[in-house]
Amino acid sequence: MGAYLLRRVFYAVPILLGVNLLTFMLFFVVNTPDDMARMQLGMKHVSPEAIASWKQAHGYDRPLLINLQARGMDTVTETVFFDKSLRLFAFQFGQSDSGRDIGYEIGQRMMPSLAVAIPVFVIGLLVNITVAMLLVFFRASYLDIGGVVLLVVLMSISSLFYIIGGQYLVGKLFQLVPISGFADGVSGWRFIMLPVAIGVVSGLGSGARWYRTIFLEEGGKDYVRTARAKGLSELSVLFKHVLRNALIPILTGAVVVLPLLFMGSLILESFFGIPGLGSYVIDAINAQDFSIVRAMVFLGSVLYIVGLVLTDISYTLADPRIRLT
Repeated sequence: MGAYLLRRVFYAVPILLGVNLLTFMLFFVVNTPDDMARMQLGMKHVSPEAIASWKQAHGYDRPLLINLQARGMDTVTETVFFDKSLRLFAFQFGQSDSGRDIGYEIGQRMMPSLAVAIPVFVIGLLVNITVAMLLVFFRASYLDIGGVVLLVVLMSISSLFYIIGGQYLVGKLFQLVPISGFADGVSGWRFIMLPVAIGVVSGLGSGARWYRTIFLEEGGKDYVRTARAKGLSELSVLFKHVLRNALIPILTGAVVVLPLLFMGSLILESFFGIPGLGSYVIDAINAQDFSIVRAMVFLGSVLYIVGLVLTDISYTLADPRIRLT
């Protein structure tokens, strides 16, 4: 297992380097530092002196990839690519274009994102599996047919409808919880109840329908028919055989999503005024602060690779055949 993990970490380095290089090209070749200076200065006619001063203040006055005027290692280190991209591998996010410490703000905004994302993930997973198991238990009945139709309707509705409708009904009409905002501590539950409920409901259609398909496919296999032929009850077959052997695709969908919890939800956090990482990215895009966007793209890539490694590890715990291999 240790050798396998080391090999996966080794494979992750060129992947992250490629993502970093591609992101760098998108931000600095398509959008040059001069263009970034003009956008940040916010003036139609910016003097060359003002552009040069802004680039020097933010570290964009050096060559992009190779510094031909330097010698030795300075030809690589004294470049924008090394200072703005390669330093991300040491999790040195640096400063945003507006002068704020990116690493500090990520640490401050991580907890509000987790306060919403973790309940949405846990409750949503339990609700989706429960609904899917219920439909499979009553398969080919009116409950199953009606449930599938309802799930298709739920997954066909935009998440914006749930957000706006929930804010109007629960927050404004009945005034049960605040429409937007966030608070630390125990009192913060009032602010996250509505976003969590909307996050669970908006993902119910696609999630429960996907799990239902997995359970039906697993329920048609020979070992399930053999278990039924031996006289086992349907509940025993579903929970002891179908659910257990369907853990592989469930883990695939669940563990890969785990790193994305740290990144927050762009739509939920923006509409509910939650100061998490999702709204942090939206604010950076609106302000055209590309230093923040680059840092979040790199962080998302790292977390996604970590999620894939966790998925492979979870396979070995759930399936003895993989563990023996």
